[in-house]
Amino acid sequence: MVVRQRARNVGLVGVALVLGLALGGCASQATPGSGTSAVPSSSASEAAAAAAECGAGTIDAAGSSAQRNAVEQAIITFATVCPDVVVRYDASGSGAGITRFTAGEVAFAGSDSALNAGKGEVDAAAARCGAPAWNLPMVTGPVALAYNLDTVGQLVLDAATTARIFRGEITSWDDPAVAALNPGELLPAEEIQVLFRADESGTTENFTRYLAAAAGDVWTDAPAKTWPVEGVGEGREKSAGVAEAVATTPSSLTYVEWSYAKENRLGVAKIDNGSGPVELTTESVGATVATAERTGAGDDLTLRLDHATREPGAYPIVLVTYEVVCSTGLDEPAAAAVRAFLRHLASTEVQQSLADIGYAPLPTSVREDVLDAIGSLG
Repeated sequence: MVVRQRARNVGLVGVALVLGLALGGCASQATPGSGTSAVPSSSASEAAAAAAECGAGTIDAAGSSAQRNAVEQAIITFATVCPDVVVRYDASGSGAGITRFTAGEVAFAGSDSALNAGKGEVDAAAARCGAPAWNLPMVTGPVALAYNLDTVGQLVLDAATTARIFRGEITSWDDPAVAALNPGELLPAEEIQVLFRADESGTTENFTRYLAAAAGDVWTDAPAKTWPVEGVGEGREKSAGVAEAVATTPSSLTYVEWSYAKENRLGVAKIDNGSGPVELTTESVGATVATAERTGAGDDLTLRLDHATREPGAYPIVLVTYEVVCSTGLDEPAAAAVRAFLRHLASTEVQQSLADIGYAPLPTSVREDVLDAIGSLG
């Protein structure tokens, strides 16, 4: 039988985190009549810091569906920290989020890729803000190769074989190339039902970036937000669409954020990065993100990941989703509210809680830089 990862209920995790924040806040208060104050925990301190500068009003944001589950969980707990601020997030996709941000329709955008200078996004964002926009890495979203196979216990794939499947060169699960990676598994003589993102997607860009880096001559297309292969498979809208399609389509395969694979109880392939099969875990993702190269200047924290890593135990198909923000230019109540929410999302307790729903916490060094940049937002 297929190994299916059991999803955690986001609502229950959110409630548990709310209680943790509330109890942490209570613990930091002085005991009536005691004349002393308890020393707050680090998580309570971060929550208190966010509460001190909440701002007010409604924050509208839009973009990456990859980070939807993470942002929605953070919104739930943020309401206990800054109850006078309402945050609304439209998971319309990275491309749509950037478009709405540069048009001035949202306070910040979620994107699975940093602003692209070649496509005019950097200039358009600067024109909207009246100053440079920054890319702040906030949510690490591993990309799973999710499958629906009842006869396979644990599927293993590598970059070249995956590229050939998504190009339509390998069409059956019992193909010799797949069998060589999966000795002892009962691979059915059935057609592989390939599913891909039909909308413009940062997840697609990151998945094709992995294939371009790691699959050698098998994959010749440049990384792009739009799926580049015609005539192979079927497209579905947004991350939820491809995940739900795999859940209901036997013999299917897709690329989708780990959180959606967990939510839909899909099988998740191990990836052979050249040093053996690597299971998708928070630790194997962290091993890749920790080695990312900083390519942004100053408080622009754009990262370059090594998708072709052969580091033992490093999971290579990783995306870092950004919050794209104006470095300055928002009115102060709105700027304060954005700072408070982003500080909450980057806090230790929220980052750690995201592991329960299919994300990996930011490495400490990256998280500290993000918090410094948030404090500089005007």
